[in-house]
Amino acid sequence: MSRIGRKPIPIPASVDVKIEDGVVTVKGTKGTLTQKIHPNMNVEVKDGEVLVTRPNDEKENRALHGLTRTLISNMIEGVTKGFTKELEVNGVGYRVQKQGKDLVMTLGYSHQVIVSEIPGITIEVPAPNKIIVSGPDKQLVGQFAAQIREKRPPEPYKGKGIKYVNEVIRRKEGKAGGKGKK
Repeated sequence: MSRIGRKPIPIPASVDVKIEDGVVTVKGTKGTLTQKIHPNMNVEVKDGEVLVTRPNDEKENRALHGLTRTLISNMIEGVTKGFTKELEVNGVGYRVQKQGKDLVMTLGYSHQVIVSEIPGITIEVPAPNKIIVSGPDKQLVGQFAAQIREKRPPEPYKGKGIKYVNEVIRRKEGKAGGKGKK
């Protein structure tokens, strides 16, 4: 049986969880999130905890069991603490700034790249080479951070581009690096 799926999810005092017609709604201080649950999964709220059970041990149900529990757990964590992704901009002349609700990036192109905040996402720029994306929905935060990184992914020769703070870029030698080795 799924070790993660069996764990009950504790509900903090400031969070309200409702389950209606296969849709789980979680309300908290950071907002409200909803998630449609697969019809095979049984989700119930008992004694201040959310329990996820599966009807049988078929392969599909075993796979959905841990997934469903993790999705609900992430929703509860999102409406209480929220999620953040930090990005770093490396390169001479590369910088970012916030203008109103827009993120304006100078990334070595002939034009500036402008990305607007979407509902449920907050962008902060504490330094000209740092971007912090935050929000209650883990999937949305990750997707939005990936879209920003996509504007100029890091390259392996000089390491220029936008990368996650904890990301390690494997560096390559240039074309002169391989000469003379026989």
